[in-house]
Amino acid sequence: MSEETTRSDSALWRSLWPFLARDKALYAVALLLAPATALMVIVQPWLLQHVIDTAIIPGDLDGVRRGALLFLGTIVAGFVFQVGHTLALSYAAMRTITHVRHAVYTHTITRAQRFFDVQPTGRLLTRATNDVETLGETLTAGAITIVLDALQVTGVLVAMFLLDARLTLVLLLVAPVLGVVIESLRRVLRGLYTEIRTSLAELNAYLSERLDGVQIVQLYRDEERTLQGFDERLDRYRDATVRTNVYDALVYATVDGLSSVTLALMLWYGSGGLLEGTVTAGVLAAFIDYVAKLFRPIQEFSAKIAIIQRAMAALSKIFGLLDVDEAIASGEAELPTPRGEVALQGVQFAYGDGPKVLHGIDLHVAPGEVVALVGRTGSGKTTIGKLLTRAYEGFSGSITLDGHALADLSVASVRRAVGSVHQDVQLFPGTVRFNLTLGHPVDDDRVREAVRLARAEQVVERLGGLDGTIEEAGRNVSAGEAQLLSFARTLVYDPAVVILDEATASVDSLTEARIQEATEAILRRKTTLVIAHRLSTIVGADRIAVLDKGRLVELGSHAELLARGGMYARLFEEQFVEGASA
Repeated sequence: MSEETTRSDSALWRSLWPFLARDKALYAVALLLAPATALMVIVQPWLLQHVIDTAIIPGDLDGVRRGALLFLGTIVAGFVFQVGHTLALSYAAMRTITHVRHAVYTHTITRAQRFFDVQPTGRLLTRATNDVETLGETLTAGAITIVLDALQVTGVLVAMFLLDARLTLVLLLVAPVLGVVIESLRRVLRGLYTEIRTSLAELNAYLSERLDGVQIVQLYRDEERTLQGFDERLDRYRDATVRTNVYDALVYATVDGLSSVTLALMLWYGSGGLLEGTVTAGVLAAFIDYVAKLFRPIQEFSAKIAIIQRAMAALSKIFGLLDVDEAIASGEAELPTPRGEVALQGVQFAYGDGPKVLHGIDLHVAPGEVVALVGRTGSGKTTIGKLLTRAYEGFSGSITLDGHALADLSVASVRRAVGSVHQDVQLFPGTVRFNLTLGHPVDDDRVREAVRLARAEQVVERLGGLDGTIEEAGRNVSAGEAQLLSFARTLVYDPAVVILDEATASVDSLTEARIQEATEAILRRKTTLVIAHRLSTIVGADRIAVLDKGRLVELGSHAELLARGGMYARLFEEQFVEGASA
């Protein structure tokens, strides 16, 4: 899955336009103030020439005073226009990158699970943070301000030409050289900034993965190799950044050098004209001031080229992410009062281009029925649960909920009707209440009832009640306690179908007994799919579906399957013997 779009620069800016258009009034204000600001800058050297030639040299003191007041007025007006331009542009740019960041985050969290199977977390963080921030830098100090620079450069050249065409032609001698150098370096910088964005994303992805698994790194004394891998990625990022800085400095130095050469040529040529009487002192002074005002935006333009190239690389990455269409297609039908009837008919499924993991599964689960899915690792048990919650799509055959095809139902409706308790519980830093309700407005009485039914009262009490704190990654709760909280969260959600995916595989016998009590007290009133390796936890299920290599090979009650002496009986016997020997 590519993380970079192949769109041209102009196409990237067109793709950005919907985000810019939301604040087009502010951008319009900034653009309207740009020519006013440029005009004040252009007028100042002209006033200087006028005062020198018509007031200072003739000795007209009143003329000098009037000229000084006008000059001061242009400075004040230019300051006001510049402040207005900067404020409008900055505010609009911050709003735009907020829209972009919101779009990136929204796009990311609404993708299918297949998307996250191939996208490292660190890369996604880079897209939503560094790349969007780079775009903001461009909008405030790059692309839009170039309009002001272009107006100023054009206005200065016109003013200079009107004052003295010959001196202006001397200046234009360096223009072709300057244009060739800037364009050549711009192309190099674009490639380098793309390399920076890629290497930074790889660095962040590696760092995120190793920090998530730091306990394993330390346990197996893998710190040195991990540090070596980090340094290799850090070196690639550093080298790309250093090369970029070299070329960036080269652009600036080239413009600065040509500015000095131009000024020297103008002084040489203008001084001769001054002595011959063809150039006035005021014109020469104005041209010196104009040269400074001309090359200042050109020097800044070289820096803005770097900023814009960074932005183009960042935009390519951002829209490369936004172009990934891995969302689950949502239907329009709703289930206002789901009953919890699940039916699978001829279901086949494969992860991506891999081999099929389900082969023609046929299974009907009646409302309120408890069905266990058992089988060896890789038999397809968990995959069925993922398809029912619409974490994946792309299966063939039919899966229905209350007689409605999953594809016809809205994703929100399906996930309101189907809840899941996993072995690996995700807890967020915050209050116990937030982790049970996930911020939804739920009455505390309902939350406490769910905690009671989940047999999690002792856990919540130890943490300090519903307002107690759960630390980062749930460090202050055990695996068993986390399972009880996850079970309570599912009960707060109150789905019609509950999937227990290895929900008791990592808990002690006391916690498992509590979960079994909650299961017996509540889940008999719901449709329940229990996915378990330990067969002792599902002997009371209404029916047991035995899977083998993605196929449903047996179906019946615990007693029926034991009497049949098939695969389930062998699995049960193996676990019974292992348990007895242990």
